[in-house]
Amino acid sequence: MTYAIRGLPLERFTPLFGLDDAALAAVGARRVIADGHGFPCRVSLEDAAPGETLILLNHVSNKGEGPYRTAHAIYVREAAAGAASYVGRAPPVFVGRMLSLRAFTAGGDLADARLAAPGEHDRVIGELFCNPQVDHIDAHNAAPGCFAARIERYREGA
Repeated sequence: MTYAIRGLPLERFTPLFGLDDAALAAVGARRVIADGHGFPCRVSLEDAAPGETLILLNHVSNKGEGPYRTAHAIYVREAAAGAASYVGRAPPVFVGRMLSLRAFTAGGDLADARLAAPGEHDRVIGELFCNPQVDHIDAHNAAPGCFAARIERYREGA
């Protein structure tokens, strides 16, 4: 099963980049400077380099109104050029990370969930997509729980 992983649309976040600290705080966000590993951008799907500026904010990854509605903190690099796209392979932000892979139906209900250690991501994603009820998979960093990326079945031209 071929899958696609795309970063979040940059346009969603560009209005935040010009805000000062008080305005960011008013919308529940803050500006941070990467000081090492552990600042994964949800647009570029790459870790920020030390010294890069990011916006830390809350993101609703599973928007359904049911019991599986999910929100958590994410980082967005101010230097991100646009949404990354990976087909049939994991993005750089997955490398070296334990992931919680949560498989959802089109209606937003949890169909299955698995942990995937580094090097297991591709196999576990394939296993989850063997279930025809699975519409998409949301990847979260297993320990901190933050949203990593949405994984969808690859459809030519989509």
